[in-house]
Amino acid sequence: MSLTRAVRLIVAYDGTDFRGFAENDGVRTVMGDLRRAVETVVRAPVELTGAGRTDAGVHGWGQVVSGELPIDTDLRRLVRSVNGICGPDISVRSADWVAADFSARFSATARTYRYQVWNEPAPNPLLARWAWHVPGPLDLAAMNRAAESMIGEHDFSSFCRRPRPAEDLPAPSLVRRLRTAHWEQVGGDEWGPGLLRFEITASSFCHQMVRSIVGTLVEVGLSRRSADSVPGTLAARDRNAAGQVAPPNGLVLFSVDYSGVRWDA
Repeated sequence: MSLTRAVRLIVAYDGTDFRGFAENDGVRTVMGDLRRAVETVVRAPVELTGAGRTDAGVHGWGQVVSGELPIDTDLRRLVRSVNGICGPDISVRSADWVAADFSARFSATARTYRYQVWNEPAPNPLLARWAWHVPGPLDLAAMNRAAESMIGEHDFSSFCRRPRPAEDLPAPSLVRRLRTAHWEQVGGDEWGPGLLRFEITASSFCHQMVRSIVGTLVEVGLSRRSADSVPGTLAARDRNAAGQVAPPNGLVLFSVDYSGVRWDA
Protein backbone atom coordinates (compact mmCIF):
# COMPACT_ATOMS: atom_id res chain seq x y z
CA MET A 1 0.00 0.00 0.00
CA SER A 2 1.51 3.36 -1.05
CA LEU A 3 2.06 6.10 1.51
CA THR A 4 -0.27 9.10 1.35
CA ARG A 5 -0.31 12.65 2.62
CA ALA A 6 -3.12 15.14 3.25
CA VAL A 7 -3.63 17.82 0.62
CA ARG A 8 -5.71 20.99 0.33
CA LEU A 9 -6.91 22.31 -3.03
CA ILE A 10 -8.42 25.76 -3.62
CA VAL A 11 -10.93 25.28 -6.44
CA ALA A 12 -12.90 27.66 -8.66
CA TYR A 13 -15.69 26.65 -11.02
CA ASP A 14 -18.50 27.94 -13.19
CA GLY A 15 -21.46 25.93 -11.89
CA THR A 16 -23.78 26.66 -14.82
CA ASP A 17 -23.41 23.30 -16.53
CA PHE A 18 -23.13 21.15 -13.39
CA ARG A 19 -25.85 19.52 -11.28
CA GLY A 20 -24.23 20.79 -8.12
CA PHE A 21 -20.88 20.31 -6.40
CA ALA A 22 -21.24 16.97 -4.59
CA GLU A 23 -20.98 13.71 -6.51
CA ASN A 24 -24.29 12.28 -7.68
CA ASP A 25 -24.63 9.14 -9.79
CA GLY A 26 -25.78 9.69 -13.34
CA VAL A 27 -25.28 13.46 -13.51
CA ARG A 28 -22.31 15.75 -14.05
CA THR A 29 -21.03 17.38 -10.85
CA VAL A 30 -18.00 19.49 -9.98
CA MET A 31 -16.60 16.97 -7.51
CA GLY A 32 -17.17 14.10 -9.91
CA ASP A 33 -15.17 15.77 -12.68
CA LEU A 34 -12.47 16.92 -10.24
CA ARG A 35 -12.02 13.53 -8.59
CA ARG A 36 -11.74 11.71 -11.91
CA ALA A 37 -9.15 14.21 -13.13
CA VAL A 38 -7.08 13.89 -9.93
CA GLU A 39 -7.22 10.08 -10.15
CA THR A 40 -6.06 10.25 -13.76
CA VAL A 41 -3.02 12.31 -12.76
CA VAL A 42 -1.98 10.38 -9.63
CA ARG A 43 -2.99 6.99 -11.07
CA ALA A 44 -4.72 5.93 -7.86
CA PRO A 45 -8.23 6.10 -6.39
CA VAL A 46 -8.80 9.13 -4.15
CA GLU A 47 -11.50 10.35 -1.78
CA LEU A 48 -12.09 14.11 -1.66
CA THR A 49 -14.10 16.30 0.73
CA GLY A 50 -15.42 19.78 -0.07
CA ALA A 51 -15.97 22.67 2.33
CA GLY A 52 -19.47 23.33 0.99
CA ARG A 53 -22.07 21.49 -1.10
CA THR A 54 -23.13 24.18 -3.56
CA ASP A 55 -26.37 23.60 -5.50
CA ALA A 56 -26.82 23.20 -9.24
CA GLY A 57 -25.89 26.41 -11.03
CA VAL A 58 -23.99 27.91 -8.08
CA HIS A 59 -20.36 28.92 -8.67
CA GLY A 60 -17.18 28.68 -6.63
CA TRP A 61 -14.09 30.85 -6.33
CA GLY A 62 -12.65 29.77 -2.99
CA GLN A 63 -14.08 26.27 -2.59
CA VAL A 64 -11.71 24.14 -0.51
CA VAL A 65 -11.20 20.43 -1.15
CA SER A 66 -9.16 18.06 1.00
CA GLY A 67 -8.08 14.45 0.66
CA GLU A 68 -5.17 12.03 0.66
CA LEU A 69 -2.75 11.73 -2.28
CA PRO A 70 0.32 9.57 -2.84
CA ILE A 71 3.22 11.10 -0.95
CA ASP A 72 5.33 11.42 -4.11
CA THR A 73 2.71 13.53 -5.94
CA ASP A 74 4.20 16.64 -7.57
CA LEU A 75 1.58 19.24 -6.62
CA ARG A 76 2.65 21.77 -9.24
CA ARG A 77 2.30 19.14 -11.94
CA LEU A 78 -1.03 18.05 -10.42
CA VAL A 79 -2.46 21.57 -10.66
CA ARG A 80 -1.22 22.01 -14.22
CA SER A 81 -2.54 18.62 -15.36
CA VAL A 82 -5.95 18.82 -13.63
CA ASN A 83 -6.52 22.27 -15.09
CA GLY A 84 -5.66 20.93 -18.51
CA ILE A 85 -8.32 18.23 -18.08
CA CYS A 86 -11.04 20.27 -16.36
CA GLY A 87 -10.52 23.84 -17.55
CA PRO A 88 -12.08 26.23 -18.10
CA ASP A 89 -15.17 24.99 -16.20
CA ILE A 90 -13.07 23.96 -13.17
CA SER A 91 -9.76 25.42 -12.05
CA VAL A 92 -7.50 24.32 -9.22
CA ARG A 93 -6.07 27.65 -8.08
CA SER A 94 -3.55 26.17 -5.65
CA ALA A 95 -2.54 22.95 -3.90
CA ASP A 96 -0.54 22.45 -0.72
CA TRP A 97 0.23 19.74 1.80
CA VAL A 98 -1.53 20.11 5.16
CA ALA A 99 -1.69 18.43 8.57
CA ALA A 100 -3.16 14.94 8.61
CA ASP A 101 -6.20 16.02 10.65
CA PHE A 102 -7.22 18.83 8.26
CA SER A 103 -10.72 18.54 6.79
CA ALA A 104 -12.03 21.02 4.24
CA ARG A 105 -15.48 20.64 5.78
CA PHE A 106 -15.01 20.03 9.50
CA SER A 107 -11.98 22.29 10.08
CA ALA A 108 -13.76 25.33 8.61
CA THR A 109 -14.67 28.15 11.02
CA ALA A 110 -16.56 30.38 8.56
CA ARG A 111 -17.70 30.55 4.96
CA THR A 112 -18.24 33.64 2.81
CA TYR A 113 -20.63 33.80 -0.12
CA ARG A 114 -21.16 36.59 -2.63
CA TYR A 115 -24.31 37.18 -4.64
CA GLN A 116 -24.47 39.48 -7.67
CA VAL A 117 -27.53 41.31 -8.97
CA TRP A 118 -27.71 43.19 -12.27
CA ASN A 119 -30.08 46.04 -11.46
CA GLU A 120 -30.84 47.75 -14.77
CA PRO A 121 -33.99 47.65 -16.95
CA ALA A 122 -32.17 45.90 -19.81
CA PRO A 123 -30.49 42.48 -19.35
CA ASN A 124 -26.71 42.19 -19.53
CA PRO A 125 -25.73 39.20 -21.70
CA LEU A 126 -22.14 39.35 -20.42
CA LEU A 127 -23.28 38.86 -16.82
CA ALA A 128 -26.25 36.56 -17.38
CA ARG A 129 -24.41 33.43 -16.16
CA TRP A 130 -23.17 35.11 -12.95
CA ALA A 131 -25.82 37.64 -11.87
CA TRP A 132 -29.58 37.75 -11.24
CA HIS A 133 -31.27 40.33 -13.44
CA VAL A 134 -33.67 42.44 -11.35
CA PRO A 135 -35.03 45.19 -13.65
CA GLY A 136 -36.89 47.24 -11.02
CA PRO A 137 -34.95 49.85 -8.99
CA LEU A 138 -33.67 48.58 -5.63
CA ASP A 139 -33.38 50.56 -2.39
CA LEU A 140 -29.91 49.52 -1.22
CA ALA A 141 -30.20 51.36 2.11
CA ALA A 142 -33.39 49.48 3.04
CA MET A 143 -31.81 46.17 2.01
CA ASN A 144 -28.83 46.85 4.28
CA ARG A 145 -31.06 47.78 7.21
CA ALA A 146 -32.87 44.49 6.79
CA ALA A 147 -29.62 42.53 6.41
CA GLU A 148 -28.16 44.08 9.56
CA SER A 149 -31.07 42.76 11.62
CA MET A 150 -30.01 39.19 10.74
CA ILE A 151 -26.46 39.50 12.09
CA GLY A 152 -25.79 37.40 15.18
CA GLU A 153 -26.96 33.98 16.32
CA HIS A 154 -30.45 33.06 15.16
CA ASP A 155 -32.62 30.13 14.19
CA PHE A 156 -32.75 30.51 10.39
CA SER A 157 -35.59 28.03 9.84
CA SER A 158 -37.50 30.68 7.86
CA PHE A 159 -34.64 30.84 5.35
CA CYS A 160 -33.66 27.19 4.99
CA ARG A 161 -35.01 24.12 3.31
CA ARG A 162 -35.63 21.92 6.32
CA PRO A 163 -33.55 18.71 6.09
CA ARG A 164 -35.20 15.35 6.49
CA PRO A 165 -34.02 13.96 9.86
CA ALA A 166 -32.34 10.58 9.98
CA GLU A 167 -34.43 7.78 11.41
CA ASP A 168 -34.65 7.83 15.22
CA LEU A 169 -32.67 11.09 15.42
CA PRO A 170 -33.91 14.62 16.23
CA ALA A 171 -34.12 17.19 13.44
CA PRO A 172 -30.78 18.99 12.96
CA SER A 173 -30.50 22.50 14.36
CA LEU A 174 -30.90 25.41 11.94
CA VAL A 175 -29.26 27.86 14.35
CA ARG A 176 -26.39 29.69 12.69
CA ARG A 177 -24.16 32.64 13.65
CA LEU A 178 -24.14 35.33 10.95
CA ARG A 179 -21.02 37.51 11.09
CA THR A 180 -21.55 39.91 8.19
CA ALA A 181 -24.27 40.69 5.64
CA HIS A 182 -23.93 43.75 3.41
CA TRP A 183 -24.93 45.07 -0.03
CA GLU A 184 -22.82 47.43 -2.14
CA GLN A 185 -22.57 48.80 -5.66
CA VAL A 186 -19.54 47.34 -7.45
CA GLY A 187 -20.08 48.37 -11.06
CA GLY A 188 -17.46 51.13 -11.24
CA ASP A 189 -16.54 52.60 -14.61
CA GLU A 190 -17.01 49.29 -16.44
CA TRP A 191 -20.62 48.44 -15.52
CA GLY A 192 -21.90 51.65 -13.99
CA PRO A 193 -24.14 51.57 -10.90
CA GLY A 194 -26.18 48.56 -12.04
CA LEU A 195 -24.01 45.78 -10.63
CA LEU A 196 -24.77 45.05 -6.97
CA ARG A 197 -23.02 42.60 -4.68
CA PHE A 198 -24.21 41.01 -1.45
CA GLU A 199 -21.52 39.50 0.79
CA ILE A 200 -22.44 37.28 3.70
CA THR A 201 -20.27 35.38 6.19
CA ALA A 202 -21.41 32.80 8.74
CA SER A 203 -20.14 29.89 10.75
CA SER A 204 -21.93 27.68 8.25
CA PHE A 205 -25.07 27.77 6.14
CA CYS A 206 -28.07 25.51 5.84
CA HIS A 207 -29.59 24.48 2.50
CA GLN A 208 -30.72 27.45 0.35
CA MET A 209 -30.11 29.88 3.24
CA VAL A 210 -28.16 32.47 1.25
CA ARG A 211 -30.50 32.41 -1.73
CA SER A 212 -33.55 32.71 0.53
CA ILE A 213 -32.00 35.66 2.35
CA VAL A 214 -31.14 37.34 -0.96
CA GLY A 215 -34.65 36.79 -2.31
CA THR A 216 -36.19 38.29 0.82
CA LEU A 217 -33.84 41.29 0.79
CA VAL A 218 -34.57 41.96 -2.87
CA GLU A 219 -38.27 42.05 -1.99
CA VAL A 220 -37.37 44.68 0.63
CA GLY A 221 -35.44 46.62 -2.02
CA LEU A 222 -38.46 46.52 -4.34
CA SER A 223 -40.73 47.77 -1.49
CA ARG A 224 -42.70 44.53 -1.49
CA ARG A 225 -41.95 44.12 2.23
CA SER A 226 -40.47 46.49 4.80
CA ALA A 227 -36.99 46.28 6.30
CA ASP A 228 -38.63 46.32 9.74
CA SER A 229 -40.50 43.10 8.93
CA VAL A 230 -37.36 40.95 8.67
CA PRO A 231 -36.85 40.33 12.42
CA GLY A 232 -40.41 39.01 12.49
CA THR A 233 -39.64 36.77 9.53
CA LEU A 234 -36.69 35.32 11.46
CA ALA A 235 -38.78 34.84 14.59
CA ALA A 236 -41.53 33.02 12.67
CA ARG A 237 -39.24 30.04 11.98
CA ASP A 238 -41.50 29.28 9.02
CA ARG A 239 -40.22 28.98 5.45
CA ASN A 240 -43.49 30.47 4.16
CA ALA A 241 -42.73 33.72 6.01
CA ALA A 242 -39.66 34.50 3.89
CA GLY A 243 -39.48 35.66 0.29
CA GLN A 244 -38.65 33.89 -2.94
CA VAL A 245 -35.48 31.84 -3.34
CA ALA A 246 -33.09 33.81 -5.54
CA PRO A 247 -31.85 31.96 -8.65
CA PRO A 248 -28.57 30.06 -8.31
CA ASN A 249 -26.60 31.81 -11.06
CA GLY A 250 -25.80 34.89 -8.94
CA LEU A 251 -24.24 32.94 -6.07
CA VAL A 252 -20.53 32.23 -5.52
CA LEU A 253 -18.83 30.41 -2.64
CA PHE A 254 -16.13 33.05 -2.33
CA SER A 255 -13.89 31.90 0.52
CA VAL A 256 -13.60 29.57 3.50
CA ASP A 257 -11.88 30.52 6.76
CA TYR A 258 -9.95 28.12 8.99
CA SER A 259 -8.72 30.51 11.69
CA GLY A 260 -9.93 30.42 15.28
CA VAL A 261 -12.38 27.90 16.69
CA ARG A 262 -15.75 26.87 15.31
CA TRP A 263 -18.49 28.58 17.35
CA ASP A 264 -20.42 25.31 17.60
CA ALA A 265 -17.40 23.10 18.34
